[in-house]
Amino acid sequence: MSLTLVGFLYLVKAFEFLFFPLAQYGILPRTQVGLRGILWSPFLHANMAHLVANSIPLFVLLIFLFSNSKYHPWRTLFFIWIASGLGTWLIGRGGAVHIGASSIILGLVAFLITAGFCLRSWGSALVAIVVFFCYGGVFWGVLPQPGPVSWEGHLCGMIAGFFTARNLRR
Repeated sequence: MSLTLVGFLYLVKAFEFLFFPLAQYGILPRTQVGLRGILWSPFLHANMAHLVANSIPLFVLLIFLFSNSKYHPWRTLFFIWIASGLGTWLIGRGGAVHIGASSIILGLVAFLITAGFCLRSWGSALVAIVVFFCYGGVFWGVLPQPGPVSWEGHLCGMIAGFFTARNLRR
């Protein structure tokens, strides 16, 4: 499943190379047309470097997510996807188009680390430790910064991942 989801990101980029850019389908905060970006923005990337930088951690984190049915992988992915997008739409910088899968990446990192504590199993704790050591540095991305990086999306993804993990047993 991880390969299929990440492979789709590359198909979208190939479509953009062959036909036309799709960045306008990203999240445009607090606009009606920007609501569609909640669904489409994780598939859109500014360039190949942006795509590669997102696809490798996304692939690894999705493998971890789908490896344990106690994570409720589809429900978790859906909630992180929608909540991080909606949060970005609400608090994102106006006039900017927010694209990329990094909000989902931050959401998955926060989810997998928090789930390691909430599930109280050795397997989820081991995953949490591995994720923390491999990807814990991404949390710096939630700090406000100038430039095109959507720290708002990172922050909303992190909050969505944490909230989802805290509510696993419900």
